[in-house]
Amino acid sequence: MVFQDNIIKEYLSNVYFITGTPCGGKTTVSRALGKKYGLSVYDIDEMFPTYQGIADEAHQPNMLKEFRDADEFFGRSVEEYKAWLMGNLREQLDFIILDLIKLSQKGKVICDCHFTMDQIKQFSDSSRVAFMITDPSDLVETYCDRPDHQDFSDFIHSATDYEKAKRLCTQTLYELNMEPYNDIKNSEFFWLERDTLRSVNDTVAIVEKHFGWKL
Repeated sequence: MVFQDNIIKEYLSNVYFITGTPCGGKTTVSRALGKKYGLSVYDIDEMFPTYQGIADEAHQPNMLKEFRDADEFFGRSVEEYKAWLMGNLREQLDFIILDLIKLSQKGKVICDCHFTMDQIKQFSDSSRVAFMITDPSDLVETYCDRPDHQDFSDFIHSATDYEKAKRLCTQTLYELNMEPYNDIKNSEFFWLERDTLRSVNDTVAIVEKHFGWKL
């Protein structure tokens, strides 16, 4: 069954999307806004294990693909890695949309995600979307330094050749995100670039102003 975009947008009218590039500040802003306004934050990465429990190999092969170890995971080509990441996101969409429709029936929900502009255009209005971005030239170290990504840090460091694994990951993330990073800056969407000199509170204030929220 395929739903038309206008129907999905109507049923997701209470959902505010915080999306963008890796390490752009999506999770930090989402959680801060959720705490300030008492709103539920739907983190699609945290929901992934739940999606996997429902998935089947015929419809969600990327989500269910298993790897023997870090050497196999990072032993792929950049193109294979990119295709797997995009396949994962594409296969998760139905789970995410249905969950958000259910959760947002009683009020506003913040969705911490990494949707592309084309995907966002299908199910939301630009007034309910904030793109948090950062230059994707070298994301691996920043990503691994975060406490909530300790599992990934341990995994990549378990590779026999860590530097090779890091190069693969860095190149993959760069190729996936550099063009969107530039396109977002030239789009109709609201975007905010990560700035270590700007406080979390100041960043949150800018995003909530865009959403038109007031306590």
